[in-house]
Amino acid sequence: MQRDHQIKWVGDLRFVGTGASGQSVNIDGERQTGLSPMEMLLLGTGGCACIDLVMILAKARQKVVDARVEIGGQRREEPPRYYTDIALHFVVKGFAVKEHHVKRAIGLAMDKYCSASAQMAALAEITTSYEIIEADPTETVL
Repeated sequence: MQRDHQIKWVGDLRFVGTGASGQSVNIDGERQTGLSPMEMLLLGTGGCACIDLVMILAKARQKVVDARVEIGGQRREEPPRYYTDIALHFVVKGFAVKEHHVKRAIGLAMDKYCSASAQMAALAEITTSYEIIEADPTETVL
């Protein structure tokens, strides 16, 4: 197995994580100067799902100008304090975006394409919801 990611201690409970891409992120166990490892898990799950959502909606020729996912998680009280419940709320803004395309894109992202959500689903119950916002005619499709 190739070891192409690294976590380097930089003092106190602070670390710098560097991925195979060469991109880095601050990790902080006290959440003063960076994200906690558990925050990174939620963000990775949401990021993966939202990337898939945007790609699937683009293939469906939906005119999306903005997309985001709001994420919440509930953790066990006792160690290890892993997530037992995760909620993802997708917000899609665009021009005449069809609800059935959004539902389908979320389903495909969560059930087929998003590796991060599949990993998290091994220990957590993941629920999804969504809303569609009609874009202002002056906004630009990304």
